[in-house]
Amino acid sequence: MLILTRKRGESFLINDDIELVISDISGDQVKIGIKAPASYKILRKELVQTIETNRLAAKGPSAVQMHSLMEQLKRSRPEGSGDKE
Repeated sequence: MLILTRKRGESFLINDDIELVISDISGDQVKIGIKAPASYKILRKELVQTIETNRLAAKGPSAVQMHSLMEQLKRSRPEGSGDKE
């Protein structure tokens, strides 16, 4: 990882087409402006992680996973408990 020290108003370049500008520093927060081509997708990392978590949750467990869980529950149920068939 490259660590850079910059002051308010200073910037740095990534390749020739992305510029990151330090626009404000206040306490433990830094505001960064990003100049990049419109074709670049720029997302906060926590947003990407939330999207992935939601995507996996919506997918739900597979039939094999559900069957395995049901078998584990049947084996772990104490004798004489639960509904009678």
